[in-house]
Amino acid sequence: MPVKGGSFLYDYELPQNIFTPEDLTIEHILIQKTAAQFIRKEVEPCRDQIENQDFNKVVELLKKAGDLGLLAHSVPEKYGGLGLDKISKSLVGEEVGRAGGYGVAHSNHTCIATLPITYFGTKQQKGKYLPKLANGEFIGAYCLTEPNAGSDALAAQTTAKLNDENTHYVLNGTKLYITNAAFSDTFIVYAKINGEKFTAFIVEKNFPGLVLGPEENKMGIKGSSTRSVIFEDCLVPKENLLGEVGKGHVIALNVLNLGRFNLGSACVGGAKYALELTLKYTNQRYQFGKPISGFNATKEKLALMAAKIYASESIQFRTAGLLEDKLSDLYLSEDTSKIASSLMEYATECAICKVYGSETLDKVSDEALQLHGGAGYIKEYKIEQVYRDSRINRIFEGTNEINRLLLPTLLYKNVLKGVIDIDSIMGRAVENLSTSHAINEEVFSSEKAAILAIRNVFLVCIGTIYQEYGQKIFEQQEAMIKLSNIAIELFAAESSLARAMKNDIQLAYLLARVIVEKATYETEFLSRQLINESITDKKKRMQLVNLVTNHLQTLDVVITSFEKRKIADAQIEAEQYTST
Repeated sequence: MPVKGGSFLYDYELPQNIFTPEDLTIEHILIQKTAAQFIRKEVEPCRDQIENQDFNKVVELLKKAGDLGLLAHSVPEKYGGLGLDKISKSLVGEEVGRAGGYGVAHSNHTCIATLPITYFGTKQQKGKYLPKLANGEFIGAYCLTEPNAGSDALAAQTTAKLNDENTHYVLNGTKLYITNAAFSDTFIVYAKINGEKFTAFIVEKNFPGLVLGPEENKMGIKGSSTRSVIFEDCLVPKENLLGEVGKGHVIALNVLNLGRFNLGSACVGGAKYALELTLKYTNQRYQFGKPISGFNATKEKLALMAAKIYASESIQFRTAGLLEDKLSDLYLSEDTSKIASSLMEYATECAICKVYGSETLDKVSDEALQLHGGAGYIKEYKIEQVYRDSRINRIFEGTNEINRLLLPTLLYKNVLKGVIDIDSIMGRAVENLSTSHAINEEVFSSEKAAILAIRNVFLVCIGTIYQEYGQKIFEQQEAMIKLSNIAIELFAAESSLARAMKNDIQLAYLLARVIVEKATYETEFLSRQLINESITDKKKRMQLVNLVTNHLQTLDVVITSFEKRKIADAQIEAEQYTST
């Protein structure tokens, strides 16, 4: 039976069959090696050219990627692609995530610039555009953001009006911060027909009335072009309307779910690259007569970096497996309603991929630069670019704040629809927290108890906040974000633990324990803060704080300094991220 999206929030069964990197097939490994070799042999030697915004070189590399099939993984074979699964998509995304600005250009093209046509295009549109997007003859861009429409995408002011001849839509408006704008051939553009009906269009660069603004002077990801795209009575053939009139939001918001998943994969790749650079540097840099990787303070940092990557990687592959189960038979489907609902199913998990992945990359790149010392601040050292490039990911594909608000919003909407009985699940959670549970000596017993406790605390908090505010809960954004943070910690801890239990690898077990320990501490802090800030009745507030904190404090999930050193030693010896 398919896993219900977001069900990890209230399903007490620890997942047994999640997809993990240890499940990769020979075909998966081959596409990953192809992508890895391309990035290392073709892209990385051109780092300076790309960083200096030589977009001719970027386009040349994109076309080489097309020749290798690295732009075609998510295009059906019928239309010149490879029609690969979401695991392959994740693997390619991870490898190109090492490549900074080039990686952004590549991922943007293969995901949100191509998938709208893959899933919502007519047969004619697919036949015309997908083969060229798959082989790199065409490069794509995605145009949603406007001066007055960012997170609130439906506030768009770009308009479309059918001309008197009934042959073309006339588009007027401006789109901001468009990735790949300088060298794109196709643009997925959202505009309101007659100022009202939010609709998607496929616009080609040579259509009359399309004008590009100047290149933005960005802090990072300089290898990807970012410009405004301006429509001045731009003529778009009627047949280039994408999807249904007034249903542009169905395409925009659902394709972004895959964009968030894809971004998480790229962030995993970027974080692994940052750790790799750091391991090599700290092994070579000597202070006080030994490499700085040999100091225990350094080892703790390296261990925590590796654990965050392990959790992020576990989240990505678990979600990839879920997406593949849901979307595998939809490449050639013409049922757009089924496609839209399927793309929406794992919106919660995709949002976590984006948030956890981008914040893992930020944390790892920050610690990586710190361990480089003064050298990390010098452009000669690659970590300086990694640090700058990492920052955009918390803004891309919907800010992390918007994605955090999405998680409890989806759950509360199901409560309002009657799909979830909030009183029942909260009652069970209160009972669980009020009952002492003996922890046996079996491997993982403490960690499993911690996962159970975190879930119970989350359900008590989400139920309590709902009782306090009812349908006004959506206005309590501070509470919503804290609820989301607990949910994210739960998904990260459960994904890490389930992976470690499935594969029974000692190093993976240690990595998972780091994440479960952190999730337990974070949940105690967040739940205490949430209850104190949100519950007005003092007696009820004190009872709830005692209920959740007393239970969490009895858990025996501890990772010792000795164990963290073992994690670090494995990374130091490998000089790259490893979980085996």
